[in-house]
Amino acid sequence: MANLPTLYEHYTSGGITQGLSVDQPYFTLNDKNISLYSGAMHYFRVPQEYWRDRLRKMRAAGLNAVETYVPWNLHEPQPGVYDFGQGGTDMQDFLDIEKFLKTAQEEDLLAIVRPGPFICAEFEFGGLPSYLLREKDIKFRTSDEKYMSHVRRYFNVLLALLASLQFTKGGPIIAFQIENEYGSTETKRANPPFVPDSVYVEQLRQLFLDNNIKELLFTSDSPYDHGSVGSLPSLFQTANFNSNPEQQFDKLKTLQKDKPSMSMEYWSGWFNHWSEKKYVGDVKQFKDVYERILKYPASVNLYMFHGGTSFGFVNGANIDSGVYTPDITSYDYDAPLSEFGNYTEKYFVVKELLDKYNGVKTKLPDLPGVRELSTYPSIKIEQYIGYSQLIEKLPHKIDNKDLITMENLSINNNTGQSFGYIVYRKNNIIIIKDSLLKILGYVQDSVNVYVNNKLITKNVVDLNSFGYWKVENSTLDLSSEEDLSNATLDLVVGNLGRNNFGSLDQFYQFKGLSKGVVLDEQKIEDWEIFPMEFKKSWNKNLSGWAPIEDNVPVGAGLYKAVLVLEETNDTFLDMSGWNKGIVIVNNFVLGRYWKVGPQQSLYLPAPLLKVGDNEIVVFEEFSPNKELVFSKTPVYGNNFINTIKK
Repeated sequence: MANLPTLYEHYTSGGITQGLSVDQPYFTLNDKNISLYSGAMHYFRVPQEYWRDRLRKMRAAGLNAVETYVPWNLHEPQPGVYDFGQGGTDMQDFLDIEKFLKTAQEEDLLAIVRPGPFICAEFEFGGLPSYLLREKDIKFRTSDEKYMSHVRRYFNVLLALLASLQFTKGGPIIAFQIENEYGSTETKRANPPFVPDSVYVEQLRQLFLDNNIKELLFTSDSPYDHGSVGSLPSLFQTANFNSNPEQQFDKLKTLQKDKPSMSMEYWSGWFNHWSEKKYVGDVKQFKDVYERILKYPASVNLYMFHGGTSFGFVNGANIDSGVYTPDITSYDYDAPLSEFGNYTEKYFVVKELLDKYNGVKTKLPDLPGVRELSTYPSIKIEQYIGYSQLIEKLPHKIDNKDLITMENLSINNNTGQSFGYIVYRKNNIIIIKDSLLKILGYVQDSVNVYVNNKLITKNVVDLNSFGYWKVENSTLDLSSEEDLSNATLDLVVGNLGRNNFGSLDQFYQFKGLSKGVVLDEQKIEDWEIFPMEFKKSWNKNLSGWAPIEDNVPVGAGLYKAVLVLEETNDTFLDMSGWNKGIVIVNNFVLGRYWKVGPQQSLYLPAPLLKVGDNEIVVFEEFSPNKELVFSKTPVYGNNFINTIKK
């Protein structure tokens, strides 16, 4: 192994004259044969301090490329405002794509980049910025000028950055994807049926060319299910699947003659929605399909090789047969590298098979060691800010006759609210004994009701009753023991993630409330509206914490504990003793927790901690625990009620 060349030495010695070619039934790179053995890793789901470790582990397994999506909503959070690692957003430290790709090259990996603009990825809104929803009659993922004007602005910045990192320019990028699984937007059951917009695909292709992109351009879909409907003759087609590789590749051969075969997504595992049982894949089945791909022979990108974490509020959701199902915070994916970067059985399957089938032998690094996780001692909740005080501290209040959805609020330079919660308050309202509250339409996506700052809703885990997205025109008996005059009614609505896949009519997802609220058959008007975004800048300036001297108060609010460390290690926060909410570590929103499961813990990587005092704040929606508990392993379990009902 010591005398073998590195991957780049093998493919670039003598100079670079040509990139990745598909002009024959096999791939060549710089006029040398290559089979692509790639793995997916999303830089925006992994702390950058761990990028090199994860990439080196990929190379040590025998992979020769890393694949990543690019999330538009994080890189351009407001029109014309960008963050590629220095933009000052809450996710800044995860967004230096140039550094990530250069690190991949340093670790002897090529790169496949899938910029979108739509990425799916089980990511919030499939990576689309929520401010697009403010455009009246916009048609997402089509040649509609309202949509394309935003795409052009963003791509002209993004692609200019990526152009210098192309393989033929001395960088790592060998291929770019046009859109993402665009054939899946084909909707035969619609009236009229939707056929993917080939003009849109050509406009995207031309945007790449106009920005000096010279490397291979491709699309990915299920060729067996969608044929070429989401692609163009000028684009190379690849296949996405988790079984029957021969069927998919044989179909590809009929769609594009005398071209290489490649799976851009062989699904190494799967993801989880809230209330589902935890996904656990079959390693033998994984090995069987992976080996059949290699024997075909075909190139393959493992999706995912390392899933990571949907930190903050960026998890996506699915709408299947009209049923909304939000994703959990963990994106472990049952992948070869776990959420926290440790080897799994699948990792060694990949390493064994690539050693067997890869005919081009190059130098591989030694297997990197694994990072030990810590179980820190439990820490007590020491301070809190109650619900009523919390609302008073929110930075924005909008007065409006009617309800306004998050996206249409006049905040963030008039681009609306993307993430978090929104509070709808009605002051000076009369609530008589046994008043009936009705929310018209559907809640998007969960709601808690307060009367005079007292929590009325108690439903944590029954998704088929009041409080959650499944019930249309849901009602709640306010059950007041006496008539109340001059009462204050609050509806606290949480966005649990926008849909990231499927037919295009499912992409119009306005979060919050919009259809109206009725009390005893009388429509409520004249609202105070409070966005609750939990941005770092607000989190770090919170004041007015009250000490907890004996028992932790009952009710929603912010609950703070301090973790004092002499050294930092990865750990898990075991939230199984809590109900539903978010965890904030050193002002950064770590992610969501929810007793409904399956996820009962949150991965807390060491780079988010520091030596000394670490403030951990929990926004609990129902009732808190008295302490925070740590674990060196992830915790799973379910507590749902009747969630299989549609």
